[in-house]
Amino acid sequence: MINDTISTRHGGDIYSRPVRLDFSASINPLGMPESARNALIGSVETFEHYPDPACGKLRECIARHDGFPAPNIVCGNGAADLIYRIVQTVRPQKALVTAPTFSEYERALRAAGCEVTRYITRKEDGFRPREDFTQSVKGCDLIFLCNPGNPSGTLISRKLLAEIICSCADAGVLLVIDECFFGFTGEIPLTYDDVTDSVILLRAFTKIYAMAGLRLGYALCHDRRIAHALLECGQCWSVSVPAQTAGAAALGEPEYLSRTVGFIRREREFLTASLREFGFEVFDASANFILFRCGVPLDGMLMSEGIAIRSCRDFPGLEEGYFRIGVRTREENRMLIEAIGRCLKNG
Repeated sequence: MINDTISTRHGGDIYSRPVRLDFSASINPLGMPESARNALIGSVETFEHYPDPACGKLRECIARHDGFPAPNIVCGNGAADLIYRIVQTVRPQKALVTAPTFSEYERALRAAGCEVTRYITRKEDGFRPREDFTQSVKGCDLIFLCNPGNPSGTLISRKLLAEIICSCADAGVLLVIDECFFGFTGEIPLTYDDVTDSVILLRAFTKIYAMAGLRLGYALCHDRRIAHALLECGQCWSVSVPAQTAGAAALGEPEYLSRTVGFIRREREFLTASLREFGFEVFDASANFILFRCGVPLDGMLMSEGIAIRSCRDFPGLEEGYFRIGVRTREENRMLIEAIGRCLKNG
């Protein structure tokens, strides 16, 4: 029997435990777009070939969709792959991350021997950076900023974001803005004209297009030289043929995104109201997940019913009692709320 274990740092672990309903991962509950499914089914014979290492067709599709020149786009094996590539390319001596935030930023930085400073956000601010964040960029080589935040789900104001971008440009600091959940917000995303050569935008198909198993993310670089360096830093065939095929097809289905935004908003409001009825402290989110706090070990209690949620005890800046749940379908969401009710009653 294989007894190897990997420390759990993220949601979505349905392999090491009996999960019936998974609320620990934040994937689009509408599932993969039909166009992407059909493209995969219709192109199985192409899977025997090596992938295009440059992701030429996919980059052209992204360029039309996101408004960045194709040579300024780098595709990777999910956004996590690109996080590590960025760190390996820049080799920063000192970096800044917020806390709490996605753990792979700090993990990649520390693996490269970088000194990491944490900017601690506050509960009363919805775990968003404050105005003084612009002063914290000085002396850094690289900054990772998640928008909307993970696990908070809250958005940074457009005004503050513009100020941070300008501060990083003035200080010569490379700013990586992780927008992997931004598509769920319904807000207008940053464009090529909104950023400077000091900015990289990270986006992904993983969450918004429900392609977590295919692994597909991309970096939008204002500076073409940075894009070239990132491309050279990665392994040659980092994006599979199925991932490139599904990604290109998904971008041709714009109504899927608008349908997703409306669906997530309705279900997020339902879950938020339901959680508050239990007396939980729930944070207003803009993404497809919700951060809340309660006084019981809810993750273990729900796991007894085969329902997985994400404990946030391992996020720096949070303590025991914080949990994150993904937004699912109404039927699944009702099942979660009913299960929480039973857990609290039988507690």
